[in-house]
Amino acid sequence: MAEAKGRPISASQKPTGGDKAVVSRKQYFRRKKVCRFCVERIDDIDYKNTDLLRAFISERGKIIPRRISGVCSPHQRRLTTAIKRARHVALLPFVAEV
Repeated sequence: MAEAKGRPISASQKPTGGDKAVVSRKQYFRRKKVCRFCVERIDDIDYKNTDLLRAFISERGKIIPRRISGVCSPHQRRLTTAIKRARHVALLPFVAEV
């Protein structure tokens, strides 16, 4: 029996019958997130518009990050400032209601 050249194959690298399942798995298409403010051409994010700001706050009261909301970085910075101002003036809660 001829020996393989190089390092021996470990047990985790040996092909198994489960490899067929990986090939036949259905791949899902993830849609690219677009900035809601760029699409609607909203440049001024007002801290008094609590209905708009509540869409970007989680149930716990945290600001939703860009990678989840899909907002571009300039609008995310303005959004964060507006949310913090609304919290300071008591239009939005700092934490979730218990």
